[in-house]
Amino acid sequence: MADRGDPPEGPSENSASGSEDEYRSLVFDESFVRAARLQEFSAQERMGEHARAVRSLPGRTVRNGSRAALVLAVLIALAFGTAVFMGFRHPYQSPAVRRAEPLRMTVVPLAPRGAVPAGTTAALFASSPAAPNPKGAAGISLPVTRRTDNFSDSQVYAALATAKDYLVASSLDLDVLGGNTLRPVESLLDPDQMDQFERSMNEPYDDGLHAATGWLVRFDPAEATPDPEIRVRGALTYSEEGPDALEVLSDHTFTYVLRPAVSGPQQAGGASLFTVRREMRFRFDRDDLRLHRLEVRTSYVQAGPQSCSADTTGALRPLLAGHRAVSRGPAGTDPYATGRPTAALCGTLKVSSLPSRAQPVPQGPQDPGTAASRP
Repeated sequence: MADRGDPPEGPSENSASGSEDEYRSLVFDESFVRAARLQEFSAQERMGEHARAVRSLPGRTVRNGSRAALVLAVLIALAFGTAVFMGFRHPYQSPAVRRAEPLRMTVVPLAPRGAVPAGTTAALFASSPAAPNPKGAAGISLPVTRRTDNFSDSQVYAALATAKDYLVASSLDLDVLGGNTLRPVESLLDPDQMDQFERSMNEPYDDGLHAATGWLVRFDPAEATPDPEIRVRGALTYSEEGPDALEVLSDHTFTYVLRPAVSGPQQAGGASLFTVRREMRFRFDRDDLRLHRLEVRTSYVQAGPQSCSADTTGALRPLLAGHRAVSRGPAGTDPYATGRPTAALCGTLKVSSLPSRAQPVPQGPQDPGTAASRP
């Protein structure tokens, strides 16, 4: 039986079978042909000795992928070889990471020869060498700044300004002087020195590394109260410490007026002077300059009037008006003892002029707390 679409005489012998009608809608475009994995040999090639009529073509994706991977591997090898070569031949090596060194400190108490003079703040200052000195931070003046070989004028100024901020925080801040806070000083330190600083505050020890008074000026609030008026005299200098660091030296004398820590009104004329000389060396690398911080390298402190036997590691132990130093010298040092060494030092307080106009005070008692009884 003929199909509906066939002529009456039936389908032609040369016509496509019904099954081929399914492929009439396919279009074998150029991309389809190029993607074919099989290729028919040409008529001339088929006349040869080929056993098959078609041949397999290599996968284009695999070939292109292998070529790209090979090029990438070559580029990586060239980059690595260039980096190694430049690392050996480059004249400027990257600076090694340097950790801040521990602070080395010396604290020397200065013992008076007689009783500590008493007086009012004005009278004490007027008759002392501190009379012409500026008050407070005004006494910590900055020198004229000039660029160095490796640091600009602004970087030198930043180092000096940071050093001044440290001196103000550690020597003039009344809350720091009274032992109420550490934050103003702590915030300016290089992070590498924080462990040493915290140990010095929490467990002070006279080993040249862990005295709280090597970092800052502090009085025991149960013994003495500092007056807000503090006279200061000194100087700041700077220099390069190699191409990557600046060094600032400070040498300042701070003169405090102290009163006994007693409740109620203070006795008129019961104040006394206390003098602290601080010689410090600071180091600044480029990160320190950028982050407004510093590394304290050395600290040399002389402070009096104090008894030689007083323990000044945790706080300074001033002799107040009318008191005398005990006759005993500093704590003994045993050169045969093992463990951490102690640095027992003491000097005699001698100033160029004494408070001659201060109120006379009869001979007072010796320092009520001897070295053995001081914490």
